[in-house]
Parts: sequence; C-alpha cells; structure tokens
Amino acid sequence: MQNFLTQNFGTVAPPPEIANRFGSVESGGLGVFINTILRLLVVVAGVYTVFNIVLAGYAFLSAGDDPKKIAGAWSKIWQSILGFVVAAGALVIAAIVGWVFFGDPYFLVSPKIPTP
Repeated sequence: MQNFLTQNFGTVAPPPEIANRFGSVESGGLGVFINTILRLLVVVAGVYTVFNIVLAGYAFLSAGDDPKKIAGAWSKIWQSILGFVVAAGALVIAAIVGWVFFGDPYFLVSPKIPTP
C-alpha cells in the first residue's frame, strides 16, 4: 500500500519554517508539536483565568450593596481559579502517571511517537 501511495501521489515536504522548528516526523517532530500545543493551551487557560478574575473583581467593586451581584462575582472568581487548577492539575496528573507507570514524568506530557 505504501508503494501505491508514493507512486500515485508522491511525497509532501513540510514548509522549511516548520521543518526547522519541529524537525521531521522521524526525528520526533510530531511529539514536539503536540507538546507545544499542550503548553499553549495551559498558557491560554492562565490568560483566560486572569481576564476572568479582573472582570469579576470589577463586578465585585461595582456591585454596591446588592448581595446577588456580590455572590455572582465571588462565584465567577471561584470558578475561574478552579478551572485553572483543573487545567494545571491535568499536566501534574499526567506527569505523575507517566512517572509511576513508565518511569519518565515527561512520557505523556512530551510524547515520543515511534516511526518506521
């Protein structure tokens, strides 16, 4: 099947910028790419958390004496912090599972995909 695909479709080379940054699939470039995406998602979760806490703080300050608005602001702060803890905790749990079962804490966080 591999011969059929290469005869009829040829090979596709990655753009030079991608090949230089991540490397080829054979050298582990796909694992590096997945690791970069995971780190980006954690950073986005952190920025989103800070943004939500600032908005909730503003809602808290502008609530005045309305207990419903104050409770809503506190719940938004709590939910933002809890969401970030879940996002960061997922990486910590993945590292612990990788360490316990595979002897490498980066086994699941930074995957090395075997290629032929």
